[in-house]
Amino acid sequence: MKFLIAAALLGALPVSSAMCASLEAPKGAVILTITGDIQNTNTANAATFDLAMLQALAGRQAIMDTPWTDGATEFDGPYLQAVLEAAGAHGKTLRIKALNDYSADVPMTDATDYETILALKMNGKPMSVRDKGPLFMIYPFDRNHELYNEKYFSRSVWQIKEIEVVD
Repeated sequence: MKFLIAAALLGALPVSSAMCASLEAPKGAVILTITGDIQNTNTANAATFDLAMLQALAGRQAIMDTPWTDGATEFDGPYLQAVLEAAGAHGKTLRIKALNDYSADVPMTDATDYETILALKMNGKPMSVRDKGPLFMIYPFDRNHELYNEKYFSRSVWQIKEIEVVD
């Protein structure tokens, strides 16, 4: 009986960061760095991802109209939520930063409530910096037309280099 109580109590304890799964180091060029309130790191205080790591995460392809493209455009990439889970992210706000130092504060709920993706490809081709790459945050405008407004357009950062998890 004492063993069962002890086992139940141990199961209720929070998991320390030392007990969390480690994140493998990238083998290729780093495309994305996640900092802030994260548990899984592979460099000093950061989780870094190369192309192969991002492609291995759950994601989706979506065809939609956006204010930044001409006509229906196909986007392909991992779910933002899958990327954040890989980093062990906790917080209420994501500060998404672009190569040109533009940033947008995005509620964490945008990753959990919507099928938001970090697009790596546009129309089947890897996205270059010239074409809004290497990563472009895309909301599911094809599935939720209520998101097609300025509020979400301003959160749709392109040329993403870093996500800082805050709050």
